Amino acid sequence: MKTEQNIYLPEIIGKGYGSFWNFKGRYRVIKGGRASKKSTTTALWLIYNIMKYKEANALVIRRYFNSHKDSTYAQLKWAINQLRVVNLWTVSKSPLEITYKPTGQKILFRGLDDPQSITSITVEKGFLCWVWFEEAFQIMDEGAFNKIDMSIRGEMPKGYFKQLTLTLNPWSEKHWIKKRFFDTDDKDVLAITTTYKCNEFLGEDDVNLFKKMKDKSPRRYDVEGLGNWGVAEGLVYQNFEELDFNVEDIMSELDNITAVFGLDFGYTNDPTAFVAMIVDKGNMSIYIFDEIYKKAMTNRDIYAEINYKGYSKEKITADSAEPKSIEELRRLGLRRIRAARKGKDSILYGIQKLQDYKIYVHPSCVNTIAELNNYVWDSKDGNILNKPIDDYNHIMDAMRYAMESVDKRGLRLF
Repeated sequence: MKTEQNIYLPEIIGKGYGSFWNFKGRYRVIKGGRASKKSTTTALWLIYNIMKYKEANALVIRRYFNSHKDSTYAQLKWAINQLRVVNLWTVSKSPLEITYKPTGQKILFRGLDDPQSITSITVEKGFLCWVWFEEAFQIMDEGAFNKIDMSIRGEMPKGYFKQLTLTLNPWSEKHWIKKRFFDTDDKDVLAITTTYKCNEFLGEDDVNLFKKMKDKSPRRYDVEGLGNWGVAEGLVYQNFEELDFNVEDIMSELDNITAVFGLDFGYTNDPTAFVAMIVDKGNMSIYIFDEIYKKAMTNRDIYAEINYKGYSKEKITADSAEPKSIEELRRLGLRRIRAARKGKDSILYGIQKLQDYKIYVHPSCVNTIAELNNYVWDSKDGNILNKPIDDYNHIMDAMRYAMESVDKRGLRLF
């Protein structure tokens, strides 16, 4: 039976990643806008090279282990299909791993939420050569990265090499990745920026979305379209930090606290954004512990997601611009949902209220972190205006709505 088949690799991979594909130094770091092929190309590279290097194994890391299944694991299965080698691989969900059947080489998956599972990792066959950090912007602690970096050690067979690959969206120029990999001249580092323009597999409708973004939201286009670093100057909220806290501990250890919830509607161009926060009035602190951030959600979808997360009985303050949606959600089961109070200067008032607090964001709330890092004051002719940009503001608006239920004494208003 004939098992060999010929494929033309450049046809599958496309253009724009020649240096990435051939680099064998210690670190490959790719920041890029949306739809720039950075994750799919990395997945293709891993599958192809594990078949090429018969003693190599790979480790794929995300901030949270449970986020692999719908991202890196799915992307690697897609790559196996694209390379037409499905018969040569076994995919397993329990344990979560992918195995090259001819040799037993593996692709393993781990999360930084269980550091012991990473630093103690061993492979049964060959050597652990390659590590892929997907959504590396979520790794706020450089020390956590260093521990893994140091654990990838030991002599390699001739022709083999150890390599760590980081793929990320460049939400903030303050991230340690910029200084370490992009602001340096090191022959052992390949740091590149990719954009949707190198993705020849996009349809015309996909490209048109970026063209519209360029016209309507130039700042968003600069980051999400061109892959440039988000600029931190002029941030509306400079009173936030990422903190890996336990919600139950916060609820049990602090007094005079209340949980508040906000909802901002979206659909085609903008996401529906929901935020869950604990307000500690005594210490003037806010703990953001959960979020929903999705496009094309119907009201039934919104209810189902909120209900699944266990918040359907909570008091939720929603964007008053859609009274029909609020009423439908109430009939679906969000009995305590109410419309936000909007009026003159309500945005500035809400911002000022939030600025009085120290805001802690759980690392799992990646979209909240992204918006906080890019929500800036608007400007004209180089002058800062007393209003924020109309962008990166979906969870930001939901936060303001949620805080309407807390008065100056920290008590619920409804």
